[in-house]
Amino acid sequence: MTDSIATPQATWRNLPTGVWALGFVSLLMDISSEMVHALLPVYMVTVLGTSALTVGIIEGIAEATASVTKVFSGALSDWLGKRKLLAIIGYGLAALTKPIFPLAASVEWLIAARFIDRIGKGIRGAPRDALVADISPVHLRGASFGLRQSLDTVGAFLGPVLAIGLMWMTADQFQAVFWIAVIPAFLSVGVLVVAVREPERPRNLRRVAMPLHRSELRRLGTTYWWVVAIAVVFTLARFSEAFLVLRAQSIGLPLMLVPVVLVIMNIAYSVSAFPMGILSDRIDRIPLLAVGLVLLLVADVVLVFATDIVWVGVGVALWGLHMGCTQGLLATLIADAAPEELRGTAFGMFNLLTGLALLAASIIAGAVWELLGAQSTFLTGAAFAMITLIGVVSVRGRLIAIEHK
Repeated sequence: MTDSIATPQATWRNLPTGVWALGFVSLLMDISSEMVHALLPVYMVTVLGTSALTVGIIEGIAEATASVTKVFSGALSDWLGKRKLLAIIGYGLAALTKPIFPLAASVEWLIAARFIDRIGKGIRGAPRDALVADISPVHLRGASFGLRQSLDTVGAFLGPVLAIGLMWMTADQFQAVFWIAVIPAFLSVGVLVVAVREPERPRNLRRVAMPLHRSELRRLGTTYWWVVAIAVVFTLARFSEAFLVLRAQSIGLPLMLVPVVLVIMNIAYSVSAFPMGILSDRIDRIPLLAVGLVLLLVADVVLVFATDIVWVGVGVALWGLHMGCTQGLLATLIADAAPEELRGTAFGMFNLLTGLALLAASIIAGAVWELLGAQSTFLTGAAFAMITLIGVVSVRGRLIAIEHK
């Protein structure tokens, strides 16, 4: 962490071109993905007749698939010393599978589409995050991850906004919206190919023969594994955003306006991620992580007691703010803790374990929803958030140490 103080405008200008390009790659792909995902839970429940538990299982399996793939792609990027190629393959696969969504005639087709799409996400995720760390100056690392996350999330709320407009224009024709979502996915791949340049591997950097070997995983260090452990428990509190959509629908939000939920969440997420990234380069990162956990706890409590759409909107906005405070920050902590030659593996293991936690969280949320109702689902999330907050406070000194190494 640097002691120098720069204005946000100076930070904005000093970030590498490659970080900006990767941010716009994420923005375009998220526009495409969120146009689909904003409508998918309601499409499955109201059109195809699936249950909330099935939604939770599908969402959890989809994200867990991406996470399992990330660990291998991250390790492969360390072994090859190349990250951009794997990112292109991952984004390209996601783009090629987007047409499956409008063609799907059953839940089985949707499961297949989500599964293949998430494999693409898994292939690109860890190499892309490691590439951000490789490109970024150390004193701007938090801002770099914050910017990429912010642009990614701009796409995540533009997607639902487009979905709302297109649902209105097409009189609730889900398939038409899904077809239009194919376009930004292919634009994303084009930006990645043309505008991102991977830096040369340093000559003196240690070569990694077997990134997933036990001896290499030990080299990641105790502090790295503490960060991962905190993130895993945190993820149990942060189940799929599909349940935010279902909560709004349970209050009585009209079908056409359902994507507004993700718009509100992602606006809050995008406007907070970059400023939090800049702030994390100037002060200790762990208090900011604790702030994010408190915001999640409050969001869950609000969603438990919400009786109208206004309070649901408040809870959703708080959920988005907690994401902005924590997601880029966790990625920065991983980059801080991991050896340079094992960054891909570090991000891969991080995403594997948090992805498995997300699978468990989504299944638990769906089961609790079916058995005890929506309020109990968010009450369970609040309990996990409190446990994580206690854990962060308990190991604060150990985690802060990596920022000053």
